[in-house]
Amino acid sequence: MTRLKAPPAAFLSATPLLFVLLWSTGFLGTKGAVRNADPYAFLTVRFALAALLMLALTAALRAPWPTRAQATRAGVTGLLLHAGYLGGVTTAIGLGLPAGITSVLVGVQPLLTGLLSWPLLGERVTRAQWAGLLLGFAGVLLVVEGRVTGHPGGVGSAAALGAAAFALICTTAGTLYQRRVGADMPLLGGTATQYVVSAAALGAVTLARAGGVIHWNAEFILSLAWLVLVLSVGAILLLMRLLRDLPAARVNSLFYLVPPLAVLESWALYGERLSTLSLGGLLLCVTGVALAARQPTARPARTG
Repeated sequence: MTRLKAPPAAFLSATPLLFVLLWSTGFLGTKGAVRNADPYAFLTVRFALAALLMLALTAALRAPWPTRAQATRAGVTGLLLHAGYLGGVTTAIGLGLPAGITSVLVGVQPLLTGLLSWPLLGERVTRAQWAGLLLGFAGVLLVVEGRVTGHPGGVGSAAALGAAAFALICTTAGTLYQRRVGADMPLLGGTATQYVVSAAALGAVTLARAGGVIHWNAEFILSLAWLVLVLSVGAILLLMRLLRDLPAARVNSLFYLVPPLAVLESWALYGERLSTLSLGGLLLCVTGVALAARQPTARPARTG
């Protein structure tokens, strides 16, 4: 099986920052889309377009296609990382949970990944990285508290919070699963498979709910174009590459940087208020990521 060559060190050093910058905009694009469309109908269209683009890119570059076993594993990853995670995030935002606080709630993922990556993946996390993960988690708690005090009526319904929790579980499980079994997955063909499966799953949900309305106005079209081209193609390919080349806990520490950027972007574009407590939490998140990424994860020696 032909595999992509390992990227140069300069690429790996720049890729994490680029990924975080792109990923943080997804919450804002989602908010722009769900204000004009049924969440599941919107996601079905998004995944279908992303699948077409990735299939065309795979064919044009003559990149390898996944084997049946690889396609099955890619389909599971797609259901978790795309259909499950984005389905939960989109539902939460559609039910009124602010985009900034949705990003903060699912931002607990790095701590869960750190807790599970050692027993499931055999990737040991250093003391400095644990300190960074815990600092980042403390920062997330401060941001949540600041957002709650800034919204006296609450931050969202129980259903919206439940959807965000579902997204958190799916993205954590999907990241660990991809890291454990997806090392040999062809990058382009495997990602295309993920989107085909996700589009089919969300399409079935849309049909089961008797379809969904989409208002094809300028805001929706711009949001959809951004989410498909920049997030579903650009950012996801960066994430798949990072998961292939770096330990899961180290990659996921980057997600602590997403809530600060998403909250700031929500404030700038949608006027979602920031409190002093939230700003302090954002600072802790950044400090935690810097500490977690400072040292490489020590891997246990492999035998056989």
